[in-house]
Amino acid sequence: MPKVLIADKMSEQAAEVFRARGVEVDVVTGLKPEELKQRIGGYDGIAVRSASKVTAEIIAASSLKVIGRAGIGVDNIDVEAATQRGIVVMNTPGGNSVTTAEHTLALLMSLARQIPAADRSTQAGKWEKSRFMGVELTGKVLGIIGCGNIGAIVAERAIGLRMRVIAYDPFLSPDRAQDLAVDKVSLDDLLARADFITLHVPLTDQTRGILNAESLAKTKRGVRVINCARGGLVVEQDLKAAIESGQVAGAALDVFTEEPARDNPLFGMDQIVATPHLGAATTEAQEKVALGIAEQMSDYLLTGAVRNALNMPSLTAEESARLGPYMKLANQLGSFAGQLTRSGLKGVCIEYEGQVAALNCRPLTQMALAGLLAPILDSVNMVNAPVLARERNIDVTEMKHERDCGYQTLIRLTVTTERGPRSVAGTLFGGTKPRIVEIKDIAVEAELGPHMLYISNADQPGLIGDLGRTLGDAGVNIATFHLGRTAPGSDAIALLEIDEALPLEVLERVRGLAHIKQATLLNF
Repeated sequence: MPKVLIADKMSEQAAEVFRARGVEVDVVTGLKPEELKQRIGGYDGIAVRSASKVTAEIIAASSLKVIGRAGIGVDNIDVEAATQRGIVVMNTPGGNSVTTAEHTLALLMSLARQIPAADRSTQAGKWEKSRFMGVELTGKVLGIIGCGNIGAIVAERAIGLRMRVIAYDPFLSPDRAQDLAVDKVSLDDLLARADFITLHVPLTDQTRGILNAESLAKTKRGVRVINCARGGLVVEQDLKAAIESGQVAGAALDVFTEEPARDNPLFGMDQIVATPHLGAATTEAQEKVALGIAEQMSDYLLTGAVRNALNMPSLTAEESARLGPYMKLANQLGSFAGQLTRSGLKGVCIEYEGQVAALNCRPLTQMALAGLLAPILDSVNMVNAPVLARERNIDVTEMKHERDCGYQTLIRLTVTTERGPRSVAGTLFGGTKPRIVEIKDIAVEAELGPHMLYISNADQPGLIGDLGRTLGDAGVNIATFHLGRTAPGSDAIALLEIDEALPLEVLERVRGLAHIKQATLLNF
């Protein structure tokens, strides 16, 4: 039974979901880093919110298969370290979308009407009615930077308030923009036209500091800024200077570069509305993300289904079951090529033809890579294989073909080494049984067993007899024997399944036989 640790406070129903699904769960919150490091070794999964830091050191001390974040941001998880160790990292991006969008609108209205400052003034016994002159939202232009799940909800609500909405998002398609009734624009166009700007993008190298002195100088004078996404998107000192100069009329911020934000250059300014990262702080949202992460982690641990993962493609339980035989075939092809590779890998191309080309092939490519790299590297799986390949400058190409390949389905893996390209192809018999059907452009039909002997030789009489006699004298039983050749008297290959591992001295005798160019033991 898989075992999961819930390390942060979240809805009690999360633990109930784990148990109902057949996953053992412990709820231990408030652990210090050293305590978490000492405890984590016994768990397959850990579920956190934002309090616990799943660092590289903690990851190294674990045998985790999955890390789940009940929420969107994974700043407290070392995703790179997890990926390196083949651990799936998943979050729940949809669970707090509505709540965060609603908080954005609450800040938008508070900023437009100076509600927090007016509240403080009134409760202090003042009656400064003329001091707090606001602006209407109707007819104003709202510029949305990042029009994904949350940005789209903000757009819909803002249109209901009779605002005009423009959006900057390189991934927003024209059709999607039309469906949302927003105008897709460039960033510079948004900065120049927007009366209000709201941010809804993740914090990446491309988005970090997207609102800085240079971009704020391009805005309409008197613009107002709302940020419920990530603090690092806004350069706070630049925002302060823009407010002091009057370029920016005010800002409403739920997130800050450093959190908890106890000391910030923007604090104390009348033009600032600040909340302590409340975007997801509703009862409904916390319930959704807790239940969501429990369901996702359970599905992965029990069925292999992957949803909302940051470091591998999504895979439903149905897809996982359907792709199972294909994934086994892809892994065998990769392993076959990897075990025969004796020089530096430069590139790998995985081609899909027939029925498999219509499927979700990304997991198959990652599985093929895992098989290819496993004979060379330790602790390789489909999660970290692409990263390990990239680190070693191995060019990975995935191709799909509609041409007739002669089989209902075919996967061909071609590796390019310092010695040139070499390929191996396979199919499924009966839809479930992997078979090798081609090696180095030579047709051969073979089922791979635990112990295989691969031989490359010149096609000459007597070889089969010499080989059988050598193995027989050593007491090695041949389970299956598959042959292929390019032409009579030319290059040939033999692929034998044997009942047990071949002793090294016997392998050397095989290699010494006439006409044999290569003899390699393979394990599957």
